[in-house]
Amino acid sequence: MGTLTWKWMVAGGVLWLAGSAQAQAPTQRPGDPGRWDFENSCASCHGEAGRGDGPLAPHLVARPSDLTRLAQRNGGVFPKDRVAAMIDGRGTADIGLHGTREMPAWGRVYFDRVKKVGGTEEQAERAAQRRIDDLIDHLERMQRK
Repeated sequence: MGTLTWKWMVAGGVLWLAGSAQAQAPTQRPGDPGRWDFENSCASCHGEAGRGDGPLAPHLVARPSDLTRLAQRNGGVFPKDRVAAMIDGRGTADIGLHGTREMPAWGRVYFDRVKKVGGTEEQAERAAQRRIDDLIDHLERMQRK
């Protein structure tokens, strides 16, 4: 086998491994899963800093909320239950600022992902709630003082 062929085989193997790792990345949530979910699911609309200035914001009917001011707009108290209901989205078809619900109902998305791979209803519900709780923890840490 020639040197050039060998180099192409090695390069192809490296690219294949890199592609495999990236294909698995969405299911691997790191040490701060709430932040990971925010960066991968919320930042495109709400912006990396959560101020409602993500790259998709100009294309939405309603401007995304500035998530760093949730506590400030609620008398200094982070509205955990209201935020949980907004993120989950399964309890209502139309909540507040999102009008006709431009934001995905993440509770349903997280639930369906577990069911799709064979999880039980109970496992899917626990996983959805855990991800929502992790995301809420991250949003609470983002609040401006």
